[in-house]
Amino acid sequence: MSEPGHKWQRRRQAFRRHIENEVCLFPASVFDPLSARIAEDIGFEAGMFAGSQAALAILGAPDYVLITLTEFAEQAHRISRASELPLMVDADHGYGNPLSVARTVEELEAAGVAGLSIEDTVLPEPHSSSGQPRIAALEEGLARVKAAVSARRDPDLVIAGRTSAASLTDLDDAIARVQAYEAAGADLLFLIGLKSRVDLERVASATSAPLMLGGVPVEMRDAEYLASQRVRLCLYGHQTMPASVAAIEATMRAIRLGTPVAELAGLADKPTMDRLTRRAEYDAMRKQFL
Repeated sequence: MSEPGHKWQRRRQAFRRHIENEVCLFPASVFDPLSARIAEDIGFEAGMFAGSQAALAILGAPDYVLITLTEFAEQAHRISRASELPLMVDADHGYGNPLSVARTVEELEAAGVAGLSIEDTVLPEPHSSSGQPRIAALEEGLARVKAAVSARRDPDLVIAGRTSAASLTDLDDAIARVQAYEAAGADLLFLIGLKSRVDLERVASATSAPLMLGGVPVEMRDAEYLASQRVRLCLYGHQTMPASVAAIEATMRAIRLGTPVAELAGLADKPTMDRLTRRAEYDAMRKQFL
């Protein structure tokens, strides 16, 4: 069996090849080992582990940045070790100041992720913010990206500089920020909240690094068009967790109401569960060692 570090490196190299190709991928939203294996078996090229999904999976809480770096890195490691799916993760603001960002990169690199994003939002939400997201000064965001790039040990680990300036300030500010993050060594420029193709085309013409998008209008989710604008990753959304919650709640309600097991709807059959739990591999080890 190969050392984990070798497995991580292979996945990172595969992920780099993806973002260097002239195609746009829509990564699967994953949040635990089984969801990652489902994505892998279906044929997704990459998985996305978002901070909002981490909050739900770890705490059952809304996305108020209540989880710790340790909790996030541990869950990322559980996901990474369970499949061969290259994992991109949302590392929020790096869990503190730029020194904390460096520590975040070290921990997530050790956890086996293929890529991570560091954003320039003010997190966690400060007192008297009235629930309105705030964006950090450009200098602060730039220091975070520089710290992330400096802390990386595996050169194949993808570092994304992320900004929500397009929706929090204006497009000119967003462009200035991603230009600075690209100059600081970010491999991927992650923009949230572009509102139109005109916005995207302005960003693409002002930068040269691969782009990643989130929160774009449905009419912009055309893979061929996005690829032509150097978009290599586009988030479709995080529907898998709500779908799981709905299925679990429906099953529990049915059981509570006395529905016979044989009549429960929407259950994965035994071959599916055996495949997702990699039962054949475990049975081979049982035969060999037990």
